[in-house]
Amino acid sequence: MDFGGAAMGGAGDAGFDFMSWYLEIPVISRLYFTGAFLTTAGCALDIISPFSLYFNFDLIFHQGQIWRLITTYLFFGMFSIDFLFHMYFLVRYCRSLEEGDFRGRTAHFVMMIIFGVTFMTLVAPFVSVHFLGSSLSFMMVYVWGRRNEDMRMSFLGVFTFNAPYLPWVMLAFSMLLGHNVTIDVIGILVGHTYYFLEYVYPAVAEIRGWKCKKILEPPRILHWLCGTYQEPIHLHQD
Repeated sequence: MDFGGAAMGGAGDAGFDFMSWYLEIPVISRLYFTGAFLTTAGCALDIISPFSLYFNFDLIFHQGQIWRLITTYLFFGMFSIDFLFHMYFLVRYCRSLEEGDFRGRTAHFVMMIIFGVTFMTLVAPFVSVHFLGSSLSFMMVYVWGRRNEDMRMSFLGVFTFNAPYLPWVMLAFSMLLGHNVTIDVIGILVGHTYYFLEYVYPAVAEIRGWKCKKILEPPRILHWLCGTYQEPIHLHQD
């Protein structure tokens, strides 16, 4: 499948330097990729069991297995072609967002992830899903597509389309393969909600003069943790 707008690079190089590639990934995307890879590696080596990772409302809130709120977003299945496919999309579009729209705005990028995780966790008890990492990846693909509307992409070299249609093409492909698309749909819905609140609502609020112009503005503590905090500038009148 060719969902690329830009070449991956390195094909004509003498060799692929994994560590250089890994260290070039922005910090938040690198942390997520590392967490997902180590979780899968732990399962492959029988250090941990997938049964201790999946989302289960009763186990989380009645038996205190709080870690499941995080691990449900880190496990993408055992090492396989499907796993590599998920890692490709995770790194490509998570990285593209962090290096593009969110360059120098790490706190806003973390805020997007927190919003997605919170929204999906609230939805999870009402649908039959156990692992939500694919939903989070779909959300990132959706937001990336909406922020790169003019980028042209291709599917299997058969037809081309603009980037905003990428999640829908992926959804259709999953349906053709007979996969359960509930996880994909959740990612699209959450991605659309985030896109509206982050990019559409502020413009509407500015035009209409509403007092609350930004709903998803990161709190100061998050800016401080991400190293993007700036002291407010106070203008003094003589």
